[in-house]
Amino acid sequence: MATLNYDYKIDVIIDKIKKIDATNVILQFPEGLKSDAVSVSNTIQKELPDVNIIIDADPCFGACDLADIKVNKHIDLVVHFAHTPLPIRTDCPVLFIEAHSTADVEAPIIDALSKLDDDVKTVGLVTTTQHIHKIDEMIKTIRDRGYDVKLDNGQGTGKGQVLGCNFTSIKNLDVDVVIYVGSGDFHALGVKLFTNKKVVVADPFIGKSRDIEEFADKIIRVRFARITKAGDAKSFGIIMSSKKGQLRFDLALKLKEMIRQQGYEAQILNMDYISPDLLLPYNLDAFVMTACPRIAIDDSAMYKKPVLTPQELEIVLGLRDWDDYMMDEIIIHDEQL
Repeated sequence: MATLNYDYKIDVIIDKIKKIDATNVILQFPEGLKSDAVSVSNTIQKELPDVNIIIDADPCFGACDLADIKVNKHIDLVVHFAHTPLPIRTDCPVLFIEAHSTADVEAPIIDALSKLDDDVKTVGLVTTTQHIHKIDEMIKTIRDRGYDVKLDNGQGTGKGQVLGCNFTSIKNLDVDVVIYVGSGDFHALGVKLFTNKKVVVADPFIGKSRDIEEFADKIIRVRFARITKAGDAKSFGIIMSSKKGQLRFDLALKLKEMIRQQGYEAQILNMDYISPDLLLPYNLDAFVMTACPRIAIDDSAMYKKPVLTPQELEIVLGLRDWDDYMMDEIIIHDEQL
């Protein structure tokens, strides 16, 4: 089944439900695919009328954010869409459906290549879960136009794959420019900050490409403004999540001690759903995010008080140079309980 350019592999889901004789199944979609949830649920329900299909309506931001942590003994299977598995032990069976995009990748890559300088010889290639199944096609498109293509495996990611919190596949590539195949700007921003290379977004959903430089400059200016504002803070709230893929307990304790050693107050706040309203009761001057790294960046304008990444906190405390700015990552190496 393909809906809005995505393949939800309904047959695979149905086979899994039958195989484990599941009665109660919960479907978990990322924010960008929630509009397809009812259609997918109805299609499964039509084939399996005796199975209870439940749509998880809470926010979902990645494989680190599995519905498994909140389901009760009644749930037999979690179907998680649009992400690849992380090495996290789950209490309930989880079926990952990558929801591959059917959008054309050739046209936006050709458009991106047409905008490169004449002296560019080597191209780094990265993409996301939705397009990773077309990686060979991407490589061929670039090579057929005379460029050397370089890709790498990351820690916990496939060859040429980046996540919103994991850019290890791109860090060691010696290339002239990087082409990111996907939509949105956040992943491309991360690639830019970790490599300091020119990054071009080849967007399959519009069939065109765009430069990331202006957007990256804008975000960096915003981040430096938040860091500067946090320089007046005397108290910090360290936000920690109990979600298995986002829990960085040791980091939260380390940051608390770091802040106190500099003579400031530090409190650890455990929050699984983070919003400006939920932070209002706490009389603290700034916050540090040890949960999803994207929250501090993507939602920055929503918060009246600075919300920093751990690396930005180090700049505030004088423990990291401004020139050594980098994005935060969550790299999962081993089973997390």
